[in-house]
Amino acid sequence: MTGASWVALSIVMVGSLCYATASILQAVGARRSSGTAQTMAHPLYLAGIFFDILAWVGAMIALQTLAVYVVESILAGSLALTVLGARIWLGSRLRRRDSFAILVTIVSLTFLAFSAAPQGEVHTPSELRFALCGAAAAMVLVGYGAVKVDAPGGVIAACAGLSLGGAALVGRSLPIPEGVSAGQTALALLTEPLIAALLVFAGTGMTLYAHALQHGDVGPVTAIHWTAEVMAPSIVAVVFLGDTVRDGWLLPAGAACVLTVGAAIVLATAPATSATHVEASPEPEPAALPGQAPRHALAAPPLPVLPQPTGERVIWWGPPPIWRPPDRGRPVEPSYRALALPAAAPRFVWAAPPRRR
Repeated sequence: MTGASWVALSIVMVGSLCYATASILQAVGARRSSGTAQTMAHPLYLAGIFFDILAWVGAMIALQTLAVYVVESILAGSLALTVLGARIWLGSRLRRRDSFAILVTIVSLTFLAFSAAPQGEVHTPSELRFALCGAAAAMVLVGYGAVKVDAPGGVIAACAGLSLGGAALVGRSLPIPEGVSAGQTALALLTEPLIAALLVFAGTGMTLYAHALQHGDVGPVTAIHWTAEVMAPSIVAVVFLGDTVRDGWLLPAGAACVLTVGAAIVLATAPATSATHVEASPEPEPAALPGQAPRHALAAPPLPVLPQPTGERVIWWGPPPIWRPPDRGRPVEPSYRALALPAAAPRFVWAAPPRRR
């Protein structure tokens, strides 16, 4: 590995730590606030969002040098740091298989780091730009359709993972001009169509992932999300973008990638992972004014159901059934004594007006 590769590897490892830090800060902020609005405005929650953005920007920078499978696998390894942080700061329970999964993650990421070969610059023809922009628009439509039909949380989590994986592919293939000034670089990026695809992929992925967490179990949603985000873009990058592995490291790199995803699936079901996704408490009900009954006490009690007279009587015995007509000599009058009004309720008597002579 070259010096630039080691720098990019350090950046993405710091990004993994930032993702874990963001999860812990957002969980603590949600526990120290009540209501969604207060949670979103809590300083710790806002700090967590800042760390999320910092990790995402670092990943985009690292993708200019490292392969997609290396960057995405290291980011998936942030679950191990999240579980450890939740054990230390949130007091979550750590299962034996969680400890084993953390150890597997560390070993797998070490193999991935040594298997990364220096990556060449990705040639970005017009066809690739069109394909990535079309894929971004397609993920918006698919994700919106999944939400509209109230699809299971796992389906929406898979769409979120594919969207963020698409953002990684765009970051890998994004052409960065070299040997020019910063102003020319910024102008070239602003006029690059892939920037729009990058923003669409990222926004769609984050929105769908938040929706999946609200409508599904945290463990399965997180596991499906990381599986889709790591495996699919890694395969696409190797086949279409020319990502390579060091000579003789293809089998260890593939095994390390699979083990990292497997460990992420185990850690996604850990109690510590659930502790970092605390739902905001509902808004408290406003207190009743002095002399005013509570809101739930203002509801009118249900009225009793009056017995309805039967129109006819059928006696089902003997061959054939005997039908007897109803007794019409005396009308059936339902008793309304069950609806007696309270003593304090006024009584109204209607009297017919006098006839005019």
